[in-house]
Amino acid sequence: MLTMNYTYRIYPDALQQTELRSWLETCRGIYNYALRELKDWIASRKCSVDRCSLEKEYIIPANEPFPSYHRQQNNLPKAKKQFPHLGKVHSQVLQTTIRRLHDTWEAFKKRGHGFPRFKKFGQFKSFVFPQFKNNPINGFTIKLPKLGAVPINLHPPFAPL
Repeated sequence: MLTMNYTYRIYPDALQQTELRSWLETCRGIYNYALRELKDWIASRKCSVDRCSLEKEYIIPANEPFPSYHRQQNNLPKAKKQFPHLGKVHSQVLQTTIRRLHDTWEAFKKRGHGFPRFKKFGQFKSFVFPQFKNNPINGFTIKLPKLGAVPINLHPPFAPL
């Protein structure tokens, strides 16, 4: 089976642009938070048991499991209750943001270099809608969840299978 991906330019209005920018910053915050959990867990396992510094190291209990993709993804609903602004972003977008971090982590483990980095303001430039219930393209607009219809430049033409 052959999967083809295309990138299309969208033209959101001012309100949609503001919403998209806030989504990017929320995704950046989720990415950085998940990376901080990962780094804290790793740092807590670095020192010897008999010589670990209590002032310099963040201690996580020894029985605390690794913050895997599924564990962090399952914590998203709890985080949405604690931080209501996370509910403004489509849930699958947040899940793919965590997936992006863990894909980078897996690539780092395979290569041995290139540890994932924290993203500064403006460095997080994209997010993904992984699936739609039905074809979201209608003419020269695309219907995005929680955003509505956004004009799109369909070149090359999109041909659904």
